[in-house]
Amino acid sequence: MTQDYASQIHRCFRCGYCKFPTDYSSLNCPSFRRFRFDSYSTGGRLWLIYAWLRNEIDWSEHLAEILYACTTCKNCVEQCPMKFSTDIVDWIVGARSDMVEKGRIPPQVARFFEAVHGYGNPLKLLRSDRAAWADGTKKYEPGDEYLFYVGCLGSYDENGQKMARSLADVLSAAGVSFGILGNEEECCGNEVYMLGEMGLFQTLAEKNNQQFKELSVTNIVTLSPHAYNVMKNNYHQFGADFAEYHYTVYHYTQLLYGLIKENKIRLSNNKAKVTYQDPCFLGRYNQIYDEPRQILQSIPGIELVEMERNRENSFCCGGGSGNFVMDLLAGGKDSPSRARVREAHDTGAEVLAVACPSCLTMFTDAIKAEDLDDKLVVKGISQIVKESLSSK
Repeated sequence: MTQDYASQIHRCFRCGYCKFPTDYSSLNCPSFRRFRFDSYSTGGRLWLIYAWLRNEIDWSEHLAEILYACTTCKNCVEQCPMKFSTDIVDWIVGARSDMVEKGRIPPQVARFFEAVHGYGNPLKLLRSDRAAWADGTKKYEPGDEYLFYVGCLGSYDENGQKMARSLADVLSAAGVSFGILGNEEECCGNEVYMLGEMGLFQTLAEKNNQQFKELSVTNIVTLSPHAYNVMKNNYHQFGADFAEYHYTVYHYTQLLYGLIKENKIRLSNNKAKVTYQDPCFLGRYNQIYDEPRQILQSIPGIELVEMERNRENSFCCGGGSGNFVMDLLAGGKDSPSRARVREAHDTGAEVLAVACPSCLTMFTDAIKAEDLDDKLVVKGISQIVKESLSSK
């Protein structure tokens, strides 16, 4: 952990704003909402880190679990009134990196890193099966307008594959020139970065940048906000060899909304009451709040209703920082995903729309756990758009 962060953590005096949304209507820190101990809030976590750095407490597996229970959702950054607020997530990631270097991480986190290193994905599935979802989707070739970066969940997870297939179908219907990397695609590394394994992250970032450069990629559209975030905001840290090479990254909702405005995607009636989940890495990390809503509002027949907590106050699904695999916040009705699907159901919506495959898989399981299968269905925005395509 860098000395700069170590020398600043004491500035947090545990005022508690990090636990809530702006109007204090509920508990908005996923780990605190789940465990209800102050040590699992951002302020408590930072004080534990500070005590550990000062050798006032010894490392323990429980301390590591508290540190890794943070989903890095960035609610604390939004709500903290102090000038250092923008550094909070960096402090947590820095402390995790320190634990990684010392070899003192929870077993679940170690297995996550081992899977990404050995298999190229955290699900421990074969690299040769990465493109099994694609069903004939063409490989990217120099000259294609967009590289469709699918990501690990879009490639391997059953729910994520549905999002990936529907987006590929919509882009094809709109006449967009694109291709995928197929089995040559690497993990984006967003979760590896957030979990503090900087050596592995650098390897992934450099491999991806090198591949993009060799293929002359100029535009990347990502299925996941996690991939969008890390490529847009973190890859440049390891870009010394790519100083003269630049590409533009889009999340797929940005691209789809542009295509709808240009009338390249024509939409027919799709009557449904829909609520929308703001993904943390799309919303709070990158301030993309409007495009997903504008897509939904462009579809005739859809009524968009908001959950009480939305936009910068949205409640995390609980899947960030690798929790879509490790699920360190699971267990009972207080898990973030279950609390959130209850909130979605309370709006009267029939459909919970998501723009992130992590949200999709977390909420799919939560709906089953809450026995809401016959009342609420979760769908990716790409799936909703595909269902709404006009045949004319």
